[in-house]
Amino acid sequence: MIRHRPAVQGLSVLILLACWHVAASLAASQLLPGPILVLKAMAVYFGDGELLLHIGATLARVTASFFLAMIVGAAIGIAMGRGSRLDEFFDSWLILFLNVPALVTIVLCYVWFGLTEAAAVLAVSINKIPNVAITMREGARALDRELLDMADCFHIGWKRTMRYVVLPQLYPYVAVSARSGLALIWKIVLVVELLGRGNGVGFQLGVFFQLFDVTGILAYSLAFIVVIQGIEHGLLQPIERRVTAWKR
Repeated sequence: MIRHRPAVQGLSVLILLACWHVAASLAASQLLPGPILVLKAMAVYFGDGELLLHIGATLARVTASFFLAMIVGAAIGIAMGRGSRLDEFFDSWLILFLNVPALVTIVLCYVWFGLTEAAAVLAVSINKIPNVAITMREGARALDRELLDMADCFHIGWKRTMRYVVLPQLYPYVAVSARSGLALIWKIVLVVELLGRGNGVGFQLGVFFQLFDVTGILAYSLAFIVVIQGIEHGLLQPIERRVTAWKR
């Protein structure tokens, strides 16, 4: 079944494109361009270098926000998972930040820190940190107490304990946080760029919106989705399979 998955997924994409083409043909409107027209526009934007420039700017913000959120969120989650008092005290904080709308965080960061790259990255990271913290907290709670006691009994030291006992058990939770984090972060980055940056995919989508250029909107969106899916399937999923291989 797994061997046939790529073929099934490819067929699914082709059917989706066919449905899109039929819908565009029936609509016969500039508000719903067909896939061929969108791909041609994508090729033009790619050829003049504009598409690569904006995707590069967006990916830089996604990368910075991703690593900041993962590092801070993991540290908070592990600390809360291993410390019952910390968990009890900061749990309400975590719930509060988890429910703050992303738009509110973005606007406040821009108001407080200005329309800067630091404010943009901070706004995106703040929206993701609670999700990472919750996942990593569950991972810290699920650590095998007997393995930790054994490591302590044999006095192997905290570095080796972290490397051979703690981290292997946390890898699956890190992988889940990373994959879900990427899906959330790139969407928030587009909003950040739309509201306060002078380049990036989100900024360019705003320009196309003002011009009612649906073809441009779909071309940039499709190109960025392809890039993100390439990262997901070419990098994150293989890493996840590798770090969780010991469980199988």
